[in-house]
Amino acid sequence: MLILTRKSGESITIGDDVKVTVVEVKGKQVRIGIDAPRSYTIHREEVYISIQEENRRAAKESPLSLAGLKHLFGKH
Repeated sequence: MLILTRKSGESITIGDDVKVTVVEVKGKQVRIGIDAPRSYTIHREEVYISIQEENRRAAKESPLSLAGLKHLFGKH
């Protein structure tokens, strides 16, 4: 892991199209701003973990068979 030190108002650049800026430091909390293309998905880590867990649960559910899908859509 690369560790960098930045002050409020300073930034780091990731690749050619992502810029992370320290917006504010207040006690133990740091506000950051992320400037990235809309095509990039950006989440707080706890949200990302929750999404991954939900995806794993959904993948474990028994999928309908092709015959079951045909029955649902009325094509026999």
